[in-house]
Amino acid sequence: MLRRNNASLLILFLLTALLRNTSQAQEGASNQPTSNQSAAVPSSQATPPTSPGQATPPNAAQNAETPEDSSVFVFRKQVEEVVLHATVVDDKQHIVTSLDKDDFNVYEDGHPQTITSFRHEDIPVAMGIVVDNSGSMREKREKVNAAALNLVRASNPNDEVCIVNFNDEYYLDQDFTSSINKLKQGLEKIEARGGTALYDAVVATAEHLKKGAKLEKKVILVVTDGDDNESAETLEQAVRRLQGENGPTVYTIGILEKEEHPKHAKRALQIISDRTGGIAFFPQTLDEVDAISRTVAHDIRTQYTIGYKPTTPKSQGGYRQVKVDARSHSHGKLSVRTRTGYYAGPEPASGAQ
Repeated sequence: MLRRNNASLLILFLLTALLRNTSQAQEGASNQPTSNQSAAVPSSQATPPTSPGQATPPNAAQNAETPEDSSVFVFRKQVEEVVLHATVVDDKQHIVTSLDKDDFNVYEDGHPQTITSFRHEDIPVAMGIVVDNSGSMREKREKVNAAALNLVRASNPNDEVCIVNFNDEYYLDQDFTSSINKLKQGLEKIEARGGTALYDAVVATAEHLKKGAKLEKKVILVVTDGDDNESAETLEQAVRRLQGENGPTVYTIGILEKEEHPKHAKRALQIISDRTGGIAFFPQTLDEVDAISRTVAHDIRTQYTIGYKPTTPKSQGGYRQVKVDARSHSHGKLSVRTRTGYYAGPEPASGAQ
């Protein structure tokens, strides 16, 4: 019995010594740098990778000295750049699509700006189709809906489109999709009643495009037959919201019959479109709406995209007037349609002046 116990103790002693030696050997090996470890950065100093559009951490921005690390420049350029979508027409109102970057001049508050990016290609857009659902539109909706769907069919197949119907309130009846069937169902959710909260509906649609759309370029098409009489937003407040940085281009179709205030309704649609770089249409008959919708699709698909970094930093805020000129030896007098200006800095809360 004693011999067995002594034998057991001897075995335990040998195992303990063996384990101690193994542990010491491993610790020594871990302190010896290998070819890979010698170039590694300690985890407390390592710079996490960034994805496109993601802000580079401050320590990476300070340490970025090599040309290979272009993420810092790209990110800052995206933040500082003002993007304009411009349509160019000649003196016969024909769209001109053959211009180059050097044919354009951009001015902000009268000061020339340096163009930092330039594109002329058919890029997909995020579009909100905003249709009047008030009682006076009941007999017009069938043709209006057909025109809206033809607009989508004539547009870039990769567009993302949402449907907003409005009367005295507004309803998102179809969120972003490229499905004609889903858009058709959204347009057919008709409850023709109540008043016309046009400004509220347009502002809400612009906010939805800003927060929910994946595509950078944004467009709103508005179809109405009357004057706004229900909105909490005023016309001036609505335009102010639409003129935030890189806001949507707004096209309006006013099917305006003889009513109490036709001039006021026409003026409101004209102001909304002009200041955002769109077009206001006032068809004489309902049958013209379909052709107008195709004209809008063509206009969107033939625009130039021009970016510049303003000489006055955006951080100073305030409204900035914008003007774009175009000249070409192969064309006559050219006119450029784009937004007339923008508000730098954060957008105001709903209802703010």
